[in-house]
Amino acid sequence: MDRVRRAVGAVVGSAVGDALGAPYEFGPAGAFSSAFPGAGEMRPGGGWEAGEATDDTQMAVHVAESLLERGKLDLADVFDRFLRWAAAEPKDIGLQTEAVLTSGLPWDQAAAAHFRSTGRAAGNGSLMRATPPAVHFASAGRAATMDAARRIAALTHGDPAAWEGTAIFHDLVRIALDGDDPLAAVPDILAHVDPGERERYAVVLAPGWRPDQATELNGAVWPCLGSAVWAVRTTSSYEEALRAAVDVGGDTDTVAAVTGGLAGAVHGIDAIPGRWLEPLHVPLPGATPARVLRADDLRDLAERL
Repeated sequence: MDRVRRAVGAVVGSAVGDALGAPYEFGPAGAFSSAFPGAGEMRPGGGWEAGEATDDTQMAVHVAESLLERGKLDLADVFDRFLRWAAAEPKDIGLQTEAVLTSGLPWDQAAAAHFRSTGRAAGNGSLMRATPPAVHFASAGRAATMDAARRIAALTHGDPAAWEGTAIFHDLVRIALDGDDPLAAVPDILAHVDPGERERYAVVLAPGWRPDQATELNGAVWPCLGSAVWAVRTTSSYEEALRAAVDVGGDTDTVAAVTGGLAGAVHGIDAIPGRWLEPLHVPLPGATPARVLRADDLRDLAERL
């Protein structure tokens, strides 16, 4: 399988996971398989249409389009796009992200100020949007892609735990795009994680860890990433990984979006069921012009990244 098909699988796969998991958000474990004991299907629910991607993919697309239009990582531009998106009143926005984007502070101060005032900024909101930049920076190598991940994460999340989790995900995708086994590389990746955050990630990324062993809700960045890696590790196809991810329960759209990005990079675009691609659509609040992206648009975006 060539690198482009893996890259497209990652970007499209993340959006599919987001849309697949959205109707089950904050629901119990196993709800997806209970509803669809055979082949899982897109469905409406929780205020979302069937196949509609959430804020996870909307923010991811805004990052991707900034990278492509600016020709570099322009953090001020990414933040400005986030501001316009938030002002356009998307259906959903994370509490932490909303607090940062409505603070009135500039791009290089808002997240840090929020973390200083609350002491809580390790939500999975920086991880949920990470697949397109992970694809974009993969060819630059480990150090560059992990650095980019940290810098983009820090726009909205002031806690280093969020930076490091996003950096780990970036490198997992990089390795998968090269056609290598990202899970076998976890110990090596952890050696490049900030020592203050390394232990918590070593726990949730260990081969024997399961989501039911999490000590925090999967709205936090490390159990979210751990659940995604577990879903890929314990399955043998994109579809199986996504079913496992949604069945974890809790923050199902984000766990499935992260799983979809990694599983898509591992298994490629051809592994994503067509019945999940057909209804997929991504409204883009704050975009100029306003538009709705479909699977083919995401494919094109991935190819340009």
